[in-house]
Amino acid sequence: MPDETPRHDPAAADAPSESPAPDEAGPAGPTSSPETGTVDEAAVATVEGDAGVDDASGAPDDVADATAAGAPAVDPREEMRENGGVTKPKRQRPPRPHRGEQLELKVETLAHGGNGIARTEGGWVVFVRGGIPGDVVRGTITKRKKDYGEAVIDELLVPSEERIPAVADHPGAPWQVLPYERQLEIKAGQVEDALRRLGGHTDVEIEPIVPSVEQWRYRNKLEYSFGEDGEGNLKLGFHAAGSWQDIVHIDDCLLASEIGNEARNLVHAWCVEQGLSAYDRKLHQGLLRNLVVREGTRTGELQVRIVTSVGEFDVAGLATHLNEAMSVAPTGVLWTQMTQVGETTYGGDTDVVTGGAYIHEEIRGLRLRISPEGFFQTNTVMAERLYELAAEYAGLEGWERVFDLYCGSGSLGLTLASHAGEIIGVEIVEESIQDAATNAALNDIRNAKFLASDARTGLPDAIELAGRPDVLIVDPPRAGLGPRVCRRIVEAAPKRIVYVSCNPTTLAPDAQRIVEGGYVLRKVRPVDMFPQTPHVECVAVLDRVA
Repeated sequence: MPDETPRHDPAAADAPSESPAPDEAGPAGPTSSPETGTVDEAAVATVEGDAGVDDASGAPDDVADATAAGAPAVDPREEMRENGGVTKPKRQRPPRPHRGEQLELKVETLAHGGNGIARTEGGWVVFVRGGIPGDVVRGTITKRKKDYGEAVIDELLVPSEERIPAVADHPGAPWQVLPYERQLEIKAGQVEDALRRLGGHTDVEIEPIVPSVEQWRYRNKLEYSFGEDGEGNLKLGFHAAGSWQDIVHIDDCLLASEIGNEARNLVHAWCVEQGLSAYDRKLHQGLLRNLVVREGTRTGELQVRIVTSVGEFDVAGLATHLNEAMSVAPTGVLWTQMTQVGETTYGGDTDVVTGGAYIHEEIRGLRLRISPEGFFQTNTVMAERLYELAAEYAGLEGWERVFDLYCGSGSLGLTLASHAGEIIGVEIVEESIQDAATNAALNDIRNAKFLASDARTGLPDAIELAGRPDVLIVDPPRAGLGPRVCRRIVEAAPKRIVYVSCNPTTLAPDAQRIVEGGYVLRKVRPVDMFPQTPHVECVAVLDRVA
């Protein structure tokens, strides 16, 4: 994700950020979102080493494969010259089934991103949505590429010995069929695999994974989507796995708290009673789009924000209903009107209907304000553990100048302020920067400053403002830092870098770029922020070589 966009919640069971145009058959490309379960490009590289491209691309096979895998494309004529004018034999690809074809498949392992990996008799890789190692399934091919395909399970022929009954019908909890200890084992293994295979970090110390305190009802924010069934009945839940249009209705979201789920059900019942229509993601018609329920786990505050198309809507009636019917009245009821075609809860025009625009959370002794679109970790209890680990890795003695890139609402940097000489936070989302400054004032923290800027250009600005950092902390979105930000970090020359990552497949190459700039990757520790999903956070520490 580019720096200039709001960071993606890595475990949100919400919609893809953009809906396809009406004439498209489905999502435009692979994603790594837990709700869709579709394959992320790194997952393909895990198995084959090159991702391939759609048959319709028209690109030469070898060049297309190299480009899709992130390698430089090779001109075949140059390759002939290097081989004395002799054309190398073309790599033989395994035979590919057709889209819609049913196959019997045995799942061998799990890919980064969570899908099961199987192979046809000819060796063609198939990512099986919902499959776990040991499953034998009958599945239908839904996507057909040169080197891999995707399949959905039609019938579970022989369940894996590891498979346990699902607790909830929930597209956002695909790993609930694995025992929790096994989830932890797989996540820790995937972190190690990514670091060694994608980053070449063969001698880094990988500490034991930190398990989540709660395995269910741990999220402080849920984004639900409205939809309709074939008879026009209103649904409120999550996108079906692999679908940008179909919504799975949820009566009890076991990732949400009881009070958050109560708010969701009351909103749904009121909208049904009013006869309101859901937004059609193909025709771009209809009113109701999303519902965002956000809580302060430690404060008990609750915010309900309904997202609609532009139109007439008795939002005051909804707010009155919630205030009268809920066991605990919401801290605020908000209404966001969207003009965008794509599905997103960011942007639009937001009005406060009742209550306030913000909620508060408490973490590591601080009270923090969170805006409707401000970033805050969605598992409060484990965010505290994550921040404690980051503080431990930072090893502050009280005099250091600390830069906090991608600082969000300032929560991580501010928890370090009492142990540092100065905190400088950089974040592109201005609403979050306003929250960060407010949070510093709320907690009487006077050694913190914040810049609203892109991380790449903001780092030089921060150096000009305060001088070079002694310690630099980064907490980027899933796309990671990328080469340019890594280069800026190396140029800033901090003695120590603490990298908080929500994606080990981007942490690994980012860390390698920094290592090439004169650092050593000391240790990494996975943290399970999102049980029942394939997502895992990590904290890594890199020290500058003297």
